Amino acid sequence: MALTEALLIQNIRGFSDIGVEAHGETPLFSSGALDSVAMLNLLAFVEEQAGIEIRADEVTLENFDTPARIIRFAQERAG
Repeated sequence: MALTEALLIQNIRGFSDIGVEAHGETPLFSSGALDSVAMLNLLAFVEEQAGIEIRADEVTLENFDTPARIIRFAQERAG
């Protein structure tokens, strides 16, 4: 299954305080909606769905603060 923004947001809702109104530009970490445990869940989900391995140095706000940034990052890495 391909990683889509809708699938990503649905998954994030399962382990976070992100609201129903979440969208592609909803801040995840800078807003405090996700904690470190949620981050691990998110990384594992993205790796599995996108078929990529995420390095520690790639886990930045630039790549992971919003669903849209996560999708862009995963698409670039899956290339």
